[in-house]
Amino acid sequence: MTDLKDKLTELKQFQEDAIICIQTLGQFNLWREKEKVDSKQWGRDKSVQLLQYLISNRQRHALHKEKIMDHLWEDGDDRDFKVALHGVNKVLEPNRPSRTEPSFVIRQGVSYQLDLEKVWIDAAALEQYVIIGNEAFGQDPVISKEAYKSAIALYQGVYLPNRIFEDWSSEEREKIQILILGAYVILAEILLKDNPLESIRLAQCAIAIDNTWEDAYRLQMQAYIIKGNRPQAIKAYQKCVDVLDQEYGIDPLPATKSLLKEIENIH
Repeated sequence: MTDLKDKLTELKQFQEDAIICIQTLGQFNLWREKEKVDSKQWGRDKSVQLLQYLISNRQRHALHKEKIMDHLWEDGDDRDFKVALHGVNKVLEPNRPSRTEPSFVIRQGVSYQLDLEKVWIDAAALEQYVIIGNEAFGQDPVISKEAYKSAIALYQGVYLPNRIFEDWSSEEREKIQILILGAYVILAEILLKDNPLESIRLAQCAIAIDNTWEDAYRLQMQAYIIKGNRPQAIKAYQKCVDVLDQEYGIDPLPATKSLLKEIENIH
């Protein structure tokens, strides 16, 4: 578990040390050497789009210029790309000497990618925290709790909400949603016996993101029983039934129904 603790420390240190820090969750913001970049510095929205596209596709190999343009701008041409790229590099490195290679956007021929060893991104950090939490789960609850709490602290809302209708951002948005739902639910499970009220709150946070997340309702049912509140446990079940029927026309899973029977048999 020492390796996982070291990874946690490194992640937190990277956020402290990184020259460029980017927020994508809840809203889009960029800090350069701890100073927030004013939206006026971006100039054209195409520069913002280009950086957001590189962030959304950060785990792929370098992206070909033509593919980037096809995804971002149907009527875009080579000049549009050059201007947008110049805008990105200007914001990231306003004092970079001319004729020197950019430090944060790596170019390989006509393909481009972000240097993830130099740019801190909240979505990337959240994913790493959840991975650490999952690896530590069942073995080291202290590390697991810290990792999940760190992930939750970073989640300020939907991934790139201003690009919610852009196809190129949807995969990352869906991935982040699944990761954060898992973080809320697993942390709620870890805290269930010692702090059932916090488990109820965490499960409710998951339900606020996806009101059909059945694991969260089961955790609330369990937590209410631990608190000795059988009516609220049954109420949580009924809420689950209503939502699943309304959204999908389906019944709860057998595990959820089985839990209800256990609750009804409590005297």
